[in-house]
Amino acid sequence: MCPIHVHWHIKQSYKLYWRVKITIMNLNLRKNYTSWNLAIEHPNLSQMVQSFSFNYKPMTIDRPINDTGLFWGIQYFNDVLMQAGENGNVQSEILLSKVPGTFTFEAGWAFPKRVYFNGENCV
Repeated sequence: MCPIHVHWHIKQSYKLYWRVKITIMNLNLRKNYTSWNLAIEHPNLSQMVQSFSFNYKPMTIDRPINDTGLFWGIQYFNDVLMQAGENGNVQSEILLSKVPGTFTFEAGWAFPKRVYFNGENCV
């Protein structure tokens, strides 16, 4: 079981971009997550434009396409995940470019295929 809650929300659909909000909430009362990472597999991460409150790096090792990215927190914001419950969450928004015919809301493409938090598979 994943010790945190990851919420992925398509916040806005602009003409040329998708705006996605990612929220990570600490559910483990006894765990301090000040040094965390989040790996997300999503078909549109190859069109990443900007991440606002998380650091981001594409994971293209041994893959012909970039559909997986690694996110991790900025020092000041990481301290919030030391708390559990509603007060223990960090949020970021990312911008993804739209590529006509490649990424649509059909077939559940709005959501990530896989999410890993600190190496643990989250469903």
